Amino acid sequence: MASIGSIATAPLRASREGDKNAKSIVFLGVLWFTVLFSVLSLAVLLVTSFLDGSTRLDANLFTRYSSIVLPELAGARAAILGSALVIVLTAVMAIPLGVAAAVYLEEFADSRRWYNKLIEVNLTNLAAVPAIVYGMLTAGVALSIGLPRRVVLTGAIALALLILPVIIITTREAMRAVPQEIRQGSLALGATPLQTVWRQTLPAAVPGIATGSILALSRALGEAAPLLLLGGLVFVSYDPNGLFSGYTVLPIQIYNWAKEPQLAFQQVASAAIILMLALLLLMNAVAIVIRNRYQKRW
Repeated sequence: MASIGSIATAPLRASREGDKNAKSIVFLGVLWFTVLFSVLSLAVLLVTSFLDGSTRLDANLFTRYSSIVLPELAGARAAILGSALVIVLTAVMAIPLGVAAAVYLEEFADSRRWYNKLIEVNLTNLAAVPAIVYGMLTAGVALSIGLPRRVVLTGAIALALLILPVIIITTREAMRAVPQEIRQGSLALGATPLQTVWRQTLPAAVPGIATGSILALSRALGEAAPLLLLGGLVFVSYDPNGLFSGYTVLPIQIYNWAKEPQLAFQQVASAAIILMLALLLLMNAVAIVIRNRYQKRW
């Protein structure tokens, strides 16, 4: 009876003391210190990058190639075009496949089957796998089929594998937000399950799918580890002109400049950081606008 009484009084003691006991105050202090330290570190990094790179935010950054001889005139043209080409190809490969997989798992797959349960577990785990693992996987597959590693196609495959689980998960969540009454009404009017998905469920879930896809692509834009593992070039003085062309991307170019001791390289690296942050903020802003403008309240 004493143990039952202690259990019964525990919630009363917690509600009476609230967050005024010593342990809660210490935990709250550590939490706020961690948040404040993280925000201040990010602010210092952003301010430092802006102060160092603001003088190099000029036309040379967009029109000139990287240079070893004249770092004061070095630009990120090849990296900008390479990033654009790789991200577009990544979107072409990952978004249709991810949406199709999500439609199957959410609308047609039998969750009682063991292989569907296995897919569910692996899908959740793959979303948390480090990016470099996808680079290793792509490198192994490329070597086995004779595909060159230092080309646009291989880099796009690695990034597509990286964001594919994220697209599948976000697409499924968007489809789950569509009320069942819409599906039932479509089926009651004589539409097939496939017609219901194509004409009712997917159009209603487009805002969530678009938001998740854009955020996934913004993550791919900032990834350097899998591309470095695949042998992404750090010095390119030409525009990428196809799927089997050599390339570089902004994260790799920034890494190459940042490790150089000359002040001019540090400045152009900071300018490229500002450019990449602006692109990431733009992509996230587009995702927020799409979500707020087209999202439906059921």
